[in-house]
Amino acid sequence: MITKSFASRNQRLVRATSLCLGLAIAQISGCSTLSNFPIARYHSARAQEQSVQPSIAIPIEFQAANDFSEGLAGVKINNKWGYVDKGGNWVIPLQFDLADSFSEGLAPVKSGNFWGFIDKTGNWVIPAQFDWAERFAEGLAPVQRNENWGYIDKTGNWVIPPQFNEAEPFSEGLAPVKVDNQYGYINKIGKWVTQPKFSEVHPFTEGLAAVKVDNQYSYIDNTGKFVIEPQFSEASSFSEGLASVSTHSQKFGYIDKSGNFAIAPHFNWAGDISEGIAGIGIYDKIGYIDQTGNMLIPPQFDNTYDFSEGLIAVKRGDRWGYIDKTGTILIKPQFDSAWSSSQGLARVKLDNKYGYIHNPIYRDE
Repeated sequence: MITKSFASRNQRLVRATSLCLGLAIAQISGCSTLSNFPIARYHSARAQEQSVQPSIAIPIEFQAANDFSEGLAGVKINNKWGYVDKGGNWVIPLQFDLADSFSEGLAPVKSGNFWGFIDKTGNWVIPAQFDWAERFAEGLAPVQRNENWGYIDKTGNWVIPPQFNEAEPFSEGLAPVKVDNQYGYINKIGKWVTQPKFSEVHPFTEGLAAVKVDNQYSYIDNTGKFVIEPQFSEASSFSEGLASVSTHSQKFGYIDKSGNFAIAPHFNWAGDISEGIAGIGIYDKIGYIDQTGNMLIPPQFDNTYDFSEGLIAVKRGDRWGYIDKTGTILIKPQFDSAWSSSQGLARVKLDNKYGYIHNPIYRDE
């Protein structure tokens, strides 16, 4: 995924990745032993193996590749990007210097020094003219011109003129933007809903957004009112009614929208709830729990992505494979990297090349 230099997002990505990849390091640097949690029996259990050879959907031959979105995926060959369909057929020939995923029928692409937007036939809808461009969300896209960010509509007209240091896509009618090293939220006509006063922000999900003020995270509603007071050292967005947070003891758990712990903070790391389950870290291994905190898959993996379309990408040692919600290994770890399933296909990397495999349990509705 293409990302610009957006401080809050980059910090969240770095934080999630480092916690996921380095649970042992986190433990050494301050995560004490997990008390009052029955973990001993989990370390000896291993996932059942019912693995099959991966079915290659699109050959592993690309320099780089994006996940599928709206039926197409951006792929790179000989330093140029184009788009293929789920059958591996070229829909938009190689021609772009950078390419992002389709959203709301359009994709941001870079040609030469500038970004614009194309449709699914490859025709320019908004000519390349921006220093950077993000995907459309809720009818608007953040774009950069002359170092400032604003928002355009699908005709390329400015709806909110460029005036921000940084800007994120809209979510639930609001967008986080940065002015003078502080973040706030605007509505779709560019009016401040919450003045810029936060050092870090997350997008709105399920009516709330995590924000950081005075080195503590809290949650606000769409009027800017604090719903959950500042108290956490780390916080994520709400997903399926729960949010992963860390206390100042460096333990992670899950809170509900009242700020009460639904799952007590016992973990060295805790990911987002996705399709009813979440990855959690105990010491230096990752397992999975359900929304009530019951252990579904004992900690045994070294890295993971969110559960998606019935499949979880997991890392064991230096190889990636896939398991299902029961922990059964469906595709034996064998890839250099592997990502979540998207529209029935999962992006994988092998020998420094990218391609796609079929999700063995995906059913197209």
